[in-house]
Amino acid sequence: MSFTDTVYDVTAQIPKGNVATYGQIAKLAGKPKAARIVGSLMKINPFAPRVPCHRVVGFDGNLIGYSGKNGITGKRSMLIKEGVVFKGNKVDLARSLWRR
Repeated sequence: MSFTDTVYDVTAQIPKGNVATYGQIAKLAGKPKAARIVGSLMKINPFAPRVPCHRVVGFDGNLIGYSGKNGITGKRSMLIKEGVVFKGNKVDLARSLWRR
């Protein structure tokens, strides 16, 4: 399986109410230093909504980029509807980070 396929496979496993970081996805896909590549793959995700790219956030819980409907605002709305907990403008990773 290619790195790209593995990234999409790992991302597809993030359950509702949880998020993962770009770095976490990169590590789980076998290339811990490839967080930026993960970001690029999320931007062009051809498998949405099966691969929930909106559930991938920055290392500090920041909502970095979203090319879907309504951009970052849309991403935040979807995450809130799914039960992700926020602390200010960032995801509360202590409560919502996916533990795999």
